[in-house]
Amino acid sequence: MQVLTKPYGKIEVDERQKIHFPGGLLGFENLKDYLLLDAAQQPFYWLQSLDVPEIAFVMINPGIFRQNYQPEVSVSELEEIDLTVIDTENSLVFTIVTIPEEHSKMTANLQGPIIINRDKKYGRQCISTNNEYKTQHYVLEELAAEKDSVC
Repeated sequence: MQVLTKPYGKIEVDERQKIHFPGGLLGFENLKDYLLLDAAQQPFYWLQSLDVPEIAFVMINPGIFRQNYQPEVSVSELEEIDLTVIDTENSLVFTIVTIPEEHSKMTANLQGPIIINRDKKYGRQCISTNNEYKTQHYVLEELAAEKDSVC
C-alpha cells in the first residue's frame, strides 16, 4: 500500500508494518493506526500515523542504551493488546525519542514505553510504575555509561 509519511514522503509499505493502537498514544488518543518504519539512521525507528501524515514519532529500542530496562506495567495494560507478559518472543518494546537542535541532548521516555504485540500487531503506550524511569533519559550519556561499565 502507498502512504504519505513525514520522514520519507510518499512510499510503498507492506501491510504487515501496520500497528493498531486501540487507545491511541498519550496525547494522541484519536489516532489509532500507525506504521512501524525503519529509520534511515540506525538504531532508530519511526512510528508514523496513518491518519495524519505530519504525525510521526522517533523511537528506539531502550535495550540499546539501558540493557537492564524492565518496565513495570499493569497486567490490564498488557491485556488490552492480548499479552500477558513482556518478552522477546511475543512483544517489541520501544521508547519515544525527543531530538532537540543539539542532538547530543536527545532524550528517551522510559516511563512511557511503547509495547507491541508482534503477532496481533496491536500496540499500547504503557506507564511504567518503576520509579527509576523518567520521561527524559539522555540517550548518549546512558549509552556512554553502559559502555564504560562493560569495560
